[in-house]
Amino acid sequence: MNPRTERERSTWNRRSTLDDLGRALQGPALRRTREILCAGARGRTLEVAIGTGRNLRHYPPQIHLTGIDPNPEALARTRERADALGRPVHLAEGDAGRLEFPDACFDTVVSILALGSAPDRRAALAEMFRVLVPGGRLLLADRIEYARFPARLVEARREHPRRLPREVALEVGFEVGHHDRLLFGLVERMVAHRPT
Repeated sequence: MNPRTERERSTWNRRSTLDDLGRALQGPALRRTREILCAGARGRTLEVAIGTGRNLRHYPPQIHLTGIDPNPEALARTRERADALGRPVHLAEGDAGRLEFPDACFDTVVSILALGSAPDRRAALAEMFRVLVPGGRLLLADRIEYARFPARLVEARREHPRRLPREVALEVGFEVGHHDRLLFGLVERMVAHRPT
């Protein structure tokens, strides 16, 4: 992992103990977004930044789920949650910007409130594109509070300013079928696919 990824990993290792508390405090709009996006998964599914496995119960039972996360503590909690739910899942420590999977090996990629912590959004979305089969679906929701004024001014001064996930997804080759915003425009939700 590169130094930026290592810094993010260290931050998320510290935050993993608060992850379930955050789930309890999460509003109905985000809970419903998780339910909707995960229910849309089909076939071989990869969840990028699976965290502590809060989405596991929303996936259809027939999918073959793989989850990656840079945080080994979070993955251990995901394993416990998966075992309690009786949900088979393959878990691996990994970097969204360097997925260690062959080309075109997943039917669905899911990323919920995770892309914002990726050190390089473009690299992460390009990797998601690469591992999807032609026609495969990307189901994504992410925070975009930085896109609103006055946060936009602060963001422009960062070394690596963030851009809207939809813009970056289009740039790397995805076709966006649906996108909207929720929570007063602070979260962008998107369904896209890799062209056939």
